[in-house]
Amino acid sequence: MNDLIKKQLQDAQANMDKAIDHCEAELTKIRAGKASAGMLDGIFVDYYGSATGLSQVASINTPDARTILVQPWEKNMLVPIERAIMEANIGINPQNDGVVIRLVVPPLTEERRRDLVKKVKEEAERGKITIRNIRKDANEKIKKLKGESVSDDEIKTGEGEVQKITDAYIIKVDKHAEAKEKDIMTV
Repeated sequence: MNDLIKKQLQDAQANMDKAIDHCEAELTKIRAGKASAGMLDGIFVDYYGSATGLSQVASINTPDARTILVQPWEKNMLVPIERAIMEANIGINPQNDGVVIRLVVPPLTEERRRDLVKKVKEEAERGKITIRNIRKDANEKIKKLKGESVSDDEIKTGEGEVQKITDAYIIKVDKHAEAKEKDIMTV
């Protein structure tokens, strides 16, 4: 196979890896009724005038399946952290006891579980669309190589390889979504 086509395949695969990582990160944010530190990813605290990730100003632990403990490195950060969690609107009210912030994750109702499964499916579909767009871009780049000493057969082979890679990544997205759905529906 031509080196130019191999380069396009490697680029496509690297971009699809990033798409899978992003999809996994988004799925992690969807809570499954179990407490996880990942539920607080994306929450930023006002730390002396600059927006700083919560995990950089406090330790986050899950002592049991229903509780998240947030312990700030500095005691004066308790109120800003509590405010940031409330503003993030994650559906959990923080309880500040003056030392740590306790988040008790309520059990999910059947209706809420179904809503979360819909969210998982939407996120998985977004991931698949991203992967298909990467495939489209890779195929266009491969077609543009036609003038650069690349034969039609090599272009067809390259496009076939891009499709194989795409199919493999679509299956990965489906597996992640399936695992998350199972996690959500498990009572």
